[in-house]
Amino acid sequence: MLKIYNRKTKQYDIENIAGKKYLEWCYNSALGSNITKIFIRKKLFTKLYGTYCDTNFSRKKINPYIKDFNMDMSIAEKQTSDFKNFNEFFTRKLKPEARPFSKEKDIVISPGDGRLTAFTDIDVSNLVQIKDIKYSLKELIGDNPILEDYSGGVCLVLRLCPLDYHRFHFIDNGICSETHKINGHYYSVNPIALDKIPKLFCQNKREWSIFKSENFGDVIHVEVGATCVGSIIQSYTPNIPVIKGDEKGYFKFGGSTTILFFKKNTITIDDDILEQSKLGFETLVLMGESIGKRDI
Repeated sequence: MLKIYNRKTKQYDIENIAGKKYLEWCYNSALGSNITKIFIRKKLFTKLYGTYCDTNFSRKKINPYIKDFNMDMSIAEKQTSDFKNFNEFFTRKLKPEARPFSKEKDIVISPGDGRLTAFTDIDVSNLVQIKDIKYSLKELIGDNPILEDYSGGVCLVLRLCPLDYHRFHFIDNGICSETHKINGHYYSVNPIALDKIPKLFCQNKREWSIFKSENFGDVIHVEVGATCVGSIIQSYTPNIPVIKGDEKGYFKFGGSTTILFFKKNTITIDDDILEQSKLGFETLVLMGESIGKRDI
């Protein structure tokens, strides 16, 4: 049972985990763990499933998926019947009014929908994955002279579930560098897997870039792939100015993760998110939702 903190109700919701029995078998059983290592974590498995989700045959998955997760499709730009395949539905755009956000320069907004964990005063050599499992920023993005610039800063981990809106956005006006791609495996990013696979984020396929934000300094953006995430699509143009709320990219089918790193003394995260993170609970947020403020 996975509890997620709901900021609106100030209560804990129980997450409806897509494929829970399958995930538990893959990561908690001896046979499942071995098959995951041999086949499921490999690119071929994800590529095959991703190819299927691009076909017209996959349309039959859409309506049952919407029903199983009680999804509100009234906020989508397209009607359900207009999607040609499952991936087109999965990467659906929303109506602009569905995700309002503050244009105030001091407000930090969530880059996407998901379950947020915040870490402050970070040690870039010992970042928290879950409980006692740690990894380093160097292992995540490779050796780079900028790494120590983020010591003592803030790390935000936004975990997306398969039912979420899967496009991610810029949190401020600024300019984003080119994307660096790192090949890797395709483990699930659900806590069931995070609890079993050491340094999972550093093992999975991932992409990262530097976003030169007008109000929050240089922010490291990391997008992490997962099982059945056939592609991480970057829809922005490198080194061209963007404005707050602009789309940066999107994930194709599967749960995924966006990780942001801020330098020390640039932002302060909201107290409720920090409190829940310290207690070990993720906080449910939507794209554009205020999650903190600029340090002044």
